[in-house]
Amino acid sequence: MDRDELAAWLRLCMTPGVGNDSARKLLTAFGLPQAIFEQTSTGLRQVVSERQAAALSHDPAGLADQVRATLNWLATEQDGPARRIVTLGDPAYPASLLAIEDPPLMLYLLGTYQADDAWPARALAMVGSRNPTPQGRLNAQQFARAFAGAGLTVVSGLALGIDGAAHEGALEGWPPADAASRIATIAVIGTGIDRVYPRQHRELAHRIARQGLIISEYPVGTPPLASNFPKRNRLISGLTRGTLVVEAALQSGSLITARMAVEQGKEVFAIPGSIHTTQSRGCHALIKQGAKLVESAQDVLEELHWPADLGASETAALSPPDEAGESDLLRALGADPASLDALQARTGLPTPMLQAQLLELELEGRVARLPGGLFQRLTQA
Repeated sequence: MDRDELAAWLRLCMTPGVGNDSARKLLTAFGLPQAIFEQTSTGLRQVVSERQAAALSHDPAGLADQVRATLNWLATEQDGPARRIVTLGDPAYPASLLAIEDPPLMLYLLGTYQADDAWPARALAMVGSRNPTPQGRLNAQQFARAFAGAGLTVVSGLALGIDGAAHEGALEGWPPADAASRIATIAVIGTGIDRVYPRQHRELAHRIARQGLIISEYPVGTPPLASNFPKRNRLISGLTRGTLVVEAALQSGSLITARMAVEQGKEVFAIPGSIHTTQSRGCHALIKQGAKLVESAQDVLEELHWPADLGASETAALSPPDEAGESDLLRALGADPASLDALQARTGLPTPMLQAQLLELELEGRVARLPGGLFQRLTQA
C-alpha cells in the first residue's frame, strides 16, 4: 500500500458522519477509496446523504498527521514482529469477518501473520471476568494451554483477568505436536495498535506479537476509550468458531461477546462455577439460555468436531479432585469458598493450627485467599 492509497483509506475512515455501513456502500458503488474521492457531489449523493457527501468533499481534521503516524508505525518493523494493514476487499482480509454485520474497513496487524498466510481455521474465543476468582484464572490458563496443544488458536481481548490468563495459557501450550498454524493466540485490542492497555500487559503483548498476533481496527494512536472495548468484541467472536466464557458476572462485557457470537451463528460455551460466587452468575445465565456446559477442553473440541487426544492432564481440568491421601482440611474446604469460622466448625481445629495449615496449603498453591476472609480450594489439571 503506497502513501496515496493509505491516505485515501484513512480519509474514508476518518470522515465525520460516514460510518462503516455508508463506507461499504460507497466502496460497492465506486471501488477503491481513491475513486470515491474523485466523484462529484452529485454522484456521491446517489449513495449517501447530502451531509455525508459534503463531509467527503474535503479532508477531515488531522488526516495528514494520521497518515504520517501510520507510515512511521509501519516503517519501524526492523527485525521485530511483522506490521501489516489489510483493508476490506484485500485477499488477506479474514474471510470470517466478512460474514459479520459490521466488518471494519481497516485492520492493523502486529505479529507473525504474513500477507500470504491463511487465517487460522481452528480458532476459539475465550473471555471472562477482569476480576476472576483464583480458580477461574487457573481454569482459563489450563483450558487455553490444552486448546493450543491441540492446534487451536485462542482469541481474546488482552484485558486483565481471564483474557490475560487465556493468552498466557495459549503461549505455554504452543506449539502443538502437529501445528497447522503458526499463530498461538490472537489479541483483539480496543486501542491503536501502537498502544498496550492495560499497561500491566506490556510484556505479555510483546510475547503475543512474537508468537501470535495483535489486531486493532482503530487508527494508530487511539487511546483506551471505554466505548471501543464493547465494539471490538464482535471481532473476537467473529474470528472464531465458538466462544468459551470462563467466568462472568451478570453485567459483564463477556456476555456482550457471547451475545454477538449467537447473532453471528457461532457456538457459545460456559464453565459452571459455585452458586455462591458472583463471577459464576453470568455463566449460569448463559447455560440456562442454551450455552453448552463445559467441564473439560475435550467437551469443546467434540462439540466443534475438532477431534484431538488431549491426554489425561488436559481433559481433567475440572474433574473432581482425588481425595485419597488428602488432609482433613482440604476435604472440609470442598469446592466452594469458606470462611475461617466455617472451616473451624467443620474441622474442630484450634484457630492457630487452622491458620498454619491454610498458610501451608496456600504456599503450595492448593488454596487461595479471597476478599472477605474467604478461602477457596484450587483444582490443578
